[in-house]
Amino acid sequence: MSDLGLFGPETVTWRVHAEPILFVGGLRSLYLQALHPRAMAGVAQNSHYKDDPWGRLVRTSIYVATAVYGTTAEAEAAGRRLRAIHSRMRARDPFTGEEFRVDEPDLLRWVHVAEVESFITTARQAGVPLTDAEVDTYYDEQRRVAALAGLDPAFVPGSAAEVADYYESMRPELRVTRDSAEALVFLTAPPVPWKLNPAVRLGIELGGPRLAYLGVASTALGLLPPWARRLYGGLGLPVEGFTAGLSVRALRAALAALPRRYVEGPIYQGAMARAAAAAAN
Repeated sequence: MSDLGLFGPETVTWRVHAEPILFVGGLRSLYLQALHPRAMAGVAQNSHYKDDPWGRLVRTSIYVATAVYGTTAEAEAAGRRLRAIHSRMRARDPFTGEEFRVDEPDLLRWVHVAEVESFITTARQAGVPLTDAEVDTYYDEQRRVAALAGLDPAFVPGSAAEVADYYESMRPELRVTRDSAEALVFLTAPPVPWKLNPAVRLGIELGGPRLAYLGVASTALGLLPPWARRLYGGLGLPVEGFTAGLSVRALRAALAALPRRYVEGPIYQGAMARAAAAAAN
């Protein structure tokens, strides 16, 4: 019998994560995660994201794809590797100087919620048809991914209402620190791989790929909750979210016009093959 992994064709998770537009949600989640001083300190003090931003992005994308579309064994192995890495990491609080583990449950929960909320919000804003009940189902399903990272699923919000309550409880702790400000600038204008941008080799800073990425980054920022945009110095006006919503819908339509082989990775393709084999039996 084919192993469909933690999820399967009948889950909201498979349907949502089949959308290429979720890469915008991934960027949105990084902006949101960076507003937690300890979470951002953990990243800044333990990673070299400025030296290899695209490699880190690829590794994160592979992990998410494996958790969602890999076999059960592949997903569990990815979780063990992640937990082992996090267990060795320490950082210092930017305000108190206290040393802490980056795998503290409170920090892992913040990272998880910011990520999955960004995925489902971006999908909805981009026009993916999802009912309120399906959104709640997605949050509940994603508790399985939280468990891979070492969290007790009961400790993780499992519905839109619980996520909203969680954000409300977290807001007093969130702020822009030096690390998060640097992350904001870096995420909005990272170095473009030279092979993709001949203009950079000529000393021109704004080549085609860089301008395109800036558009994506501004869309991701515009999709943040109003309170998060205000923390970053924006006004948090409804029109900002409305404009970002129009942009992300247009981007989803553009991605839909591409041949599927350009937006389907090998992990996803493997899952679809296993699902087809299971359906044929």
